[in-house]
Amino acid sequence: MKKLLLTGVVLASFVSFAQAKKGDMAAPVAAPAAQKDIVDTAVAAGSFKTLATALTEAGLIETLKGKGPFTVFAPTDEAFAKVPKKDLEALLKDKKKLAAVLTYHVVSGKVMAADVVKMKDGSKVKTVQGSEFTLGLKDGKVMVDGANVTKTDIETSNGVIHVIDSVIMPK
Repeated sequence: MKKLLLTGVVLASFVSFAQAKKGDMAAPVAAPAAQKDIVDTAVAAGSFKTLATALTEAGLIETLKGKGPFTVFAPTDEAFAKVPKKDLEALLKDKKKLAAVLTYHVVSGKVMAADVVKMKDGSKVKTVQGSEFTLGLKDGKVMVDGANVTKTDIETSNGVIHVIDSVIMPK
């Protein structure tokens, strides 16, 4: 019942924020992003539907609505589309593995882009999942385990979102 309720809340949020321009985190929404938590900010953007579904399936909605602060390297719907369909379907059915993949995209604390660019190329960063990912710099752009960071510093009430163009997997 709780899972159904959470799914309903996420779906209602999608409908409520359908005006947000797809892929544009700065699109006008009902309240400033900093007043919304990570989940509500991502939902309002309209380009993280697969991420929202995955968070619901993994039972992580309440965690990312929690106090934080968290830094989320959020893959877009296009990033999830790069994952072969059968692999994504299998992942969505395996709650434990799905939770591990999703928490691999999360770092404790609020890490802004200015903090990231000060780090050395190849720095290891510990994730909430427990493993480390590698931060890289290529042609002046930040990469996370080979995924490009395409948008940075989307502030929320409980952390910050950095948008990435690929789903990263724990090793």
